[in-house]
Amino acid sequence: MAIVCSDEWRAICEKFINAQNLVEIESRKDPESDPFRSRYKARELLKEIYCSLKNFEATEEENGGESGDQRPTEQAIDGQREDGFSQGFSGDSPAGLQAAKLGAVEYYLGVNHIDTEELSAGQEHLMNCIKLLERCRVSPENVSLFIHVRNQLGILWAGRDETETAQEFLETAESIYQCYMKEDGTPPTDMTEYFTTEENLLTHQERTKRFELAYTHTMYYLAQVYRNLGQTERAATYCHCTLQRQLQLNQFSPMEWALNAATLSQYYITKGRYMEGRHCLSAATVISGLAGEVPCEPAAQESETENEHWEQLRQKGAEIARCWIKYCLNLLQDAKKLLEDNIGELDTDRQEELKRARTHNEEEEEKCKKSTLMFGSEDTFDAIASLEEKVCCSFPLDFTEARAVFLVGQNYVTQAKEYFQIDGYVTDHIEILQDHSALFKTLAFFEEDLERRCKMHKRRVDMIEPICNDLNAKYYLLIRRQLMFELAETFMEMTDLKLALANRQTDTQSLDNHTIKKFNYLCSASAKYFQMFLDSLCFPEGKFPEHLEEEVLRPALVAHFRVGRLHSRLITFSPLAQLENLSKSLENYKYVVEYCEVHPEAATAVEAELELSKEMVGLLPVKINHIKAKMATNN
Repeated sequence: MAIVCSDEWRAICEKFINAQNLVEIESRKDPESDPFRSRYKARELLKEIYCSLKNFEATEEENGGESGDQRPTEQAIDGQREDGFSQGFSGDSPAGLQAAKLGAVEYYLGVNHIDTEELSAGQEHLMNCIKLLERCRVSPENVSLFIHVRNQLGILWAGRDETETAQEFLETAESIYQCYMKEDGTPPTDMTEYFTTEENLLTHQERTKRFELAYTHTMYYLAQVYRNLGQTERAATYCHCTLQRQLQLNQFSPMEWALNAATLSQYYITKGRYMEGRHCLSAATVISGLAGEVPCEPAAQESETENEHWEQLRQKGAEIARCWIKYCLNLLQDAKKLLEDNIGELDTDRQEELKRARTHNEEEEEKCKKSTLMFGSEDTFDAIASLEEKVCCSFPLDFTEARAVFLVGQNYVTQAKEYFQIDGYVTDHIEILQDHSALFKTLAFFEEDLERRCKMHKRRVDMIEPICNDLNAKYYLLIRRQLMFELAETFMEMTDLKLALANRQTDTQSLDNHTIKKFNYLCSASAKYFQMFLDSLCFPEGKFPEHLEEEVLRPALVAHFRVGRLHSRLITFSPLAQLENLSKSLENYKYVVEYCEVHPEAATAVEAELELSKEMVGLLPVKINHIKAKMATNN
C-alpha cells in the first residue's frame, strides 16, 4: 500500500501506540465509577485509524490500484476458505496489506467492545476482520491475525456456552497454524507491526515468540472446549502441551502454572497414570518455588500488598499439597484393590505374582517415560527429576513400600493443614483430615500385625472424633453424617481386629475381663455412631422418614444392618442383657427386611445385607426363645 504522506502514516502509528497505551496501562487507573473510560478513548482512536486507512484505500483505487472489493466466495463455517493457502491476494501485495491492516483495526475494535461488555458489537467487528481476511492467502504478513481473531471468537462463543461454535473457530486456528508451519514457517508479522514505523519493527526472535504464544493460547482454549464437551483425554493432552509451551516460551505466572499442572495431575491419577501424575506434581512444586519464598508473617504484614501476596503463595502451596495427598492416597488405594482377596485381606499369592512381574513393568514404565512430554528447562529439569525420585509411581506391594508412600502423603497433610486450619476453613480442614484418615486406613491393610493395625485405626478415631463432636449440626449436617459413619466403620474394624485376636484363644469363656470390656466398648462405640447417623436423618419432631432419599438409602439401611450385627456380638453373661441385645439386633434386622418389602426398588442397593437380614430375622427369635426358656427353668 502506497503511503500518501509519511507524516500522515506516522500520525496513524502514533494513534495506535496511544490506543494500546490506554488499554494496557491507563485503564488500570480508571475509577470504579467510570471503569471503561480509557477503553472508550482507545476506541475513538481506532475508529480514526480505520477512517484514515479507508481514505488511503480510496486513493489507491483512484490511482488504478487493486480493488479491495474482490474476494473469493468459497467459505468454511467460520469464513476460512479451504484453499486459504493458494487463492486470494498475496499477503505482501498492496491489497493484501490493506486488508490485513483494516482487519487488524476491526480485530482491536472487537476486543475493545468485548472488554466493555458489548459482546454483539464485538462479535460484529471480529467477523468483519474475518471477512476482510477472506480476500487474502494465508502468508507471513497475515497468519498471526488469522489465528488471533479466531482465538477471540472461540473465547466469545465459549462464554455464551456455544461450545461447538467455539470449537469450530479454534480448530480452524489450529489448522491454519499447522499448515503455515508446514508450508512456510518463517517468523510472521505481528499485528502490532501493521502500525509500526520501519525502525521499530520486531526482531525475528520476538516475532516467533509472539506467534508461538498465540498458538499456545489456541491450545489452551481448545483444552477448555474439549473438557466442556466431555472429551477429557483430549483436553488433558492439550492442557499438557499448553503447559509445556508456556515453559518453553517463558510466558507464565509460576503459581498459576503450578496450580494448573497440579490440577492436571488429578486427571492422570483418576486414569491410573501415576507416572504422568507424579511428573505434573513434581513440576508444580518446583515451578511454584519460582514465585519466591513465602515471607515471614511479621514482614509480610508491613504492607497490604506483601500480605496479600504472602496469602496467595500460602494458599496455592497448600492446594498443591492437597493434590499430592490425593496422589499418595489413590496410589495406595489402587494397590490395595490389586492385592486384596474376596474378603478384603491381603492375597499373598497375588502379592508374589505382582512382585515377579515388576521387572517387566519397570521396563515398560521407562519406555512410557521416554514417550511422555516432560516439563522443565535446563534450570528446572534436574530439580523436577530429583523430586520425582522421592516417591514411587508404581504400586506398593508390601508394608515397607506402602509406608514410604504414606509418609510422603502425611508430610503434605501437615503442609496443607498449616494453611487450611479449622478456624476459617472448616470444610477444607475436615476434608484433609478425612484424607489423612484414609491414608492410615489403607496403610493398615498392608500391616500384618493385628495389634499395630488396630493402633492405626485408633489414630483415625483420635483425629476425627473430636471434630465430629464439636461441629454444629445446624450448619455442617452433611459433614457430621460423613464423620459419624466413618467413625462407626472405624470402630467396627477395630472390633473385628479384636475379635480376630480373641479367636486365637480356645473359647469365649477364657477371655479375661479386660479383653471383654475392650471388645464391648468398641462394639458399643460403633453402634453409637451408626445410631447417631440414623438419628440425624430424623425429622425435627424426631420421627424417622418412611421413605429414604436415594443419597442416604444405602448408608441408612447398612447402618441398621450393622447396628443389628453389633448388638448381637456384645459379650455378656447376663441373660437379661443378652435378651436386650438380641431384641435390639432383631429390631434392626427387621427394619431392613420390612423396608425392602415396602420399597422393593431398595433391595438392589443392599442385596448382601438384605439376604443376611432375612436369615437373622428367622434365627434370632429361636435364640431369644431359647434364652427365655432357660431363664424360666432357672427361676
